[in-house]
Amino acid sequence: MKTAFAGLALTLLSVLTTANAGTTVDFSHGLQGWDNQPAYDGEAGAWIDSSYGSPALHTINPETFGMTWSNTTNPAFVGNYGASPSVTLGIDILANSIIYWGTGQEVTRNLVVELRDYDNPYQGMPYTSVWYNLGTIGAGMGWQHFEVTIGDTASTALPGGWGGYGIDDTETGGVPALPPDRSFADVLASVDEIAFTTYVPGYFYGWTGYDVVVDNLSIGAAAAEVPEPGSLGMLAGGLGMLGLARRRRTAGARSRT
Repeated sequence: MKTAFAGLALTLLSVLTTANAGTTVDFSHGLQGWDNQPAYDGEAGAWIDSSYGSPALHTINPETFGMTWSNTTNPAFVGNYGASPSVTLGIDILANSIIYWGTGQEVTRNLVVELRDYDNPYQGMPYTSVWYNLGTIGAGMGWQHFEVTIGDTASTALPGGWGGYGIDDTETGGVPALPPDRSFADVLASVDEIAFTTYVPGYFYGWTGYDVVVDNLSIGAAAAEVPEPGSLGMLAGGLGMLGLARRRRTAGARSRT
């Protein structure tokens, strides 16, 4: 009886505390793994900038093909995404300037979130990944918030809007795709790196200068479904009945003694 009572108590505690578990890096406690850019040297690099009202990661690179903010070490952002039924990824971003060298004019770029798996890459490719085009960034657009929800982390097929990468695109007519032996769920089960990037798989851009600020890089994971109030009531009622039965059994044992 003690075992049953303890087990039901733990179940009730679990469902009562089940909710969307999430992590947001707002740079008030440092980089927390988002440190793939060199330190700012007066011309290029990244630093935590508090001039925007709260800390944010400011990155300047006057000559590059694209920008990437990635994380390989923060356990909240890497690992087995399949452990949660759904996952939401988000970012706030401000493009102060994106200038294409070819014209000297401000341009826009697409921002992609990419989940990379470095285990068992296909035929010499660097990694396997799944990616989603969040939208367009550019000067004059102000702070923008982008997010995407993976509604079913167990899906083997790519959900709508998602792309894959990991096979030589000469085999796919120039279209980035997952290798034939990997699925969407396979990649999510072993995420080694998360990247918010302007490098869209399958595309190439010329020399470009970037001045961009990012903040509130986030991940939210739905741990489980919270039962309906009626279900919680039944659980609570079950605990009460177990407790009453236990008291009666104890009292009975004492009277027999």
